[in-house]
Amino acid sequence: QLQLAESGGGLVQPGGSLRLSCAASGSPLEYTAIGWFRQAPGKAPEGVACLSSDGSTYYAGAVQGRFTISRDNGKNTMYLQMNSLKTGDTGVYSCVADAAGAIQAMCRHRGRFSYWGQGTQVIVSA
Repeated sequence: QLQLAESGGGLVQPGGSLRLSCAASGSPLEYTAIGWFRQAPGKAPEGVACLSSDGSTYYAGAVQGRFTISRDNGKNTMYLQMNSLKTGDTGVYSCVADAAGAIQAMCRHRGRFSYWGQGTQVIVSA
């Protein structure tokens, strides 16, 4: 059974950077589709960045050019590098994983991912 655990959230000023990590256990991430969803206060979770097993990526328009998703198969860990953070990036960020598929479609529908971490809070505020 795949289990995911995020770390790296916190409080950061606008324009700052954070790197979120998600350590996986129980199963390798190497051949799975992975991603990061965020839930802003009062809103439904939305996919912000996803990475397929073949290296294809999808980024939500609001984070394109600022966020980068990656994985380290040796450490069985995925990452989300977030730069030029804005107040609108505030939310709870959860890492997700599932069997490989069409990454854009998966990232646009939270129901396509079966495995979720518990979430880590990111607050962007002056």
